[in-house]
Amino acid sequence: MTTRFTLNGQPRSVEAAPDMPLLWVLRDLLQLTGTKFGCGAGLCGACTIHLDGEPVRACSTPLAAAAGKRVRTIEGLAEGTRLHPVQQAWKDCNVAQCGYCQAGQIMSAVALLERHPQPTPEQITAAMDGNLCRCGSYPRVLAAIARAAGGSA
Repeated sequence: MTTRFTLNGQPRSVEAAPDMPLLWVLRDLLQLTGTKFGCGAGLCGACTIHLDGEPVRACSTPLAAAAGKRVRTIEGLAEGTRLHPVQQAWKDCNVAQCGYCQAGQIMSAVALLERHPQPTPEQITAAMDGNLCRCGSYPRVLAAIARAAGGSA
């Protein structure tokens, strides 16, 4: 079956089963490997992408859910060599340790800041709840989000 959607601003068509997880469509069929496989059950957040601007877990979102919609992945954030402000804040605050969960963390943070450009600490914590980091970089994640929102790290 052919599914059409917009991926990182570009129209795409994919031939795949409608119940195929979007994660595998992105990674295996479209070769966009920035979105990571973590738990496979939508619990860890490593596979977070945006679907029509909302953060979703790509491992538990079927391809059919993307039909006619906008999909944005970590690869769609930077403009050329200019990092997205959240990516730049991540770099400035040295957030990543192993880096595995960071694409999902960044995508959740971007979605938060698009909804709430000046989030409260409570909004940041709520938005990032469910994005797990085995390295425990949570204080740096929170600092980077505050920095991207114009606050101090």
